[in-house]
Amino acid sequence: MSLPSSWGSKLAICDARSFFIYPPRSDSIVSVMTPDRLAALPFLWGAATSAHQVEGGNAASDWHEWEQRIDSICAEPAGEACDHLHRYPEDMRLLAELGLNCYRFSVEWSRIEPEPGQFDEDWLAHYRRMCQTCRDVGLLPVVTLHHFTNPTWVAAQGAWEESATARLFARFSERVLEALGDLVAVLITINEPNIPALLGYEIGLFPPGKRDRTARLRATDTFIAAHRFVVEVARSRFPGLPVAMAIAMADWQALPGGETERD
Repeated sequence: MSLPSSWGSKLAICDARSFFIYPPRSDSIVSVMTPDRLAALPFLWGAATSAHQVEGGNAASDWHEWEQRIDSICAEPAGEACDHLHRYPEDMRLLAELGLNCYRFSVEWSRIEPEPGQFDEDWLAHYRRMCQTCRDVGLLPVVTLHHFTNPTWVAAQGAWEESATARLFARFSERVLEALGDLVAVLITINEPNIPALLGYEIGLFPPGKRDRTARLRATDTFIAAHRFVVEVARSRFPGLPVAMAIAMADWQALPGGETERD
């Protein structure tokens, strides 16, 4: 494994069982990270969260409404979660002390754009502070623009089953990038788009709770279109910014004798 020459010989190793190597915090390259330096890292080793799952107090999304339903499959509402909304500086320091070199977190669309076209500057400033705090403690900020939740007004308009949502999401993403794109190390457009498409539109376990394969296919098309729009926006504003979607995949391997069934 080749390591960036800027790391020198002072390397910290987590423990003998893992062999995960990362730059020492006292000489971190995070604060001056460039695309070339990012590409030179042997790998990113971090943790990931979803805003709704950890922040707490998010009552303007479709998932909040989903949790409140009498027939909800959720064990309990997210409520205040683990209060990452206020405790993120402490949480990030803990991540850095564990030897991680990045943190992937999502920005909550329903907080930033609570009504169509109305962007909340305070929430944009909040997520910018999160990016800066990541860098201050030696973590690369990996920002996810969509991690399952939608504003209630988007849900009321048909959410991902409606092709117009792709453009709405691109508009939101452009505003986020204007506010904090210069601090982002890696941009994730959508987290596991196949999951809300499948569980929300065909199996009925995620909002909007549909059981319609055709609806699932429409949602999938909209997610793909949204990803493409956001990639275009990101590359026009920050040409060197790595951008992708996070995927969830199953790798099916046939046991001896099972090749026919597999095929």
